[in-house]
Amino acid sequence: MAKAYDHALYSPYGAYELKSKYQRNFGIGTLIALGIVVVIVATAWIIASFGDDMPTAAGAVVIQTVADLGPPPSVAQKPPQIKVQQPNVAAPKVGIPKPVADEEVLDEDVVIASREELAEIVAPDISNVGDGSDIVVDIGEDEFLPPPDEFVPVEIYPEMIYQQTPDYPRLAKQAGITGVVWVKALVDKDGNVRDAIVGKSSGTASLDDAAVQAAFKNKFKPGIQNGRPVAVWVTFKVEFEIN
Repeated sequence: MAKAYDHALYSPYGAYELKSKYQRNFGIGTLIALGIVVVIVATAWIIASFGDDMPTAAGAVVIQTVADLGPPPSVAQKPPQIKVQQPNVAAPKVGIPKPVADEEVLDEDVVIASREELAEIVAPDISNVGDGSDIVVDIGEDEFLPPPDEFVPVEIYPEMIYQQTPDYPRLAKQAGITGVVWVKALVDKDGNVRDAIVGKSSGTASLDDAAVQAAFKNKFKPGIQNGRPVAVWVTFKVEFEIN
């Protein structure tokens, strides 16, 4: 006969007591896990069945999806547009401005005359005179020569028809010095240069002096205002280059 410890449950290796009870313990564990699952499923079913009948707070909004949130107030409600009536002002009758290079801008603090000031300059009021009195216009020659900083209205600016080539200073030429001088010249009603100054220096005094001296020999078509020639300041460029 075989001995009892020769059976699989009573093999000489391992814990004999656990091996003899593992089937019973396995069955008890399975039943306990199954009971827990049943309790969880039953609880979820009860909550789901009574969830629709649960009372909610008065006035509460139930949001179930993101789409129920709606757009933010800043997007949904736009502020009303305020209509502002534009003033009925006639456009000034001036020419189209032309773009110029930065180096051609000489006066940074230029004050543009208003329409009333232009009217007073072009057509001064001489109507307030007594009956039978004679109007004598006595304008000296000096008043036709405005200073460089005075605004003179002009419809057609002077046009250069002859430009004198300045004498290149000997020392500057030997040293290889070049530059650009912007000269401001006062052109009278006959097209002659009555005065000339340096508008923008080249950085070399000898080049500036040579450009100013040559400016007096230039010839222009005079500027025109109201069909008559007027004296006006113009600006032109003089380049000193070594060929």
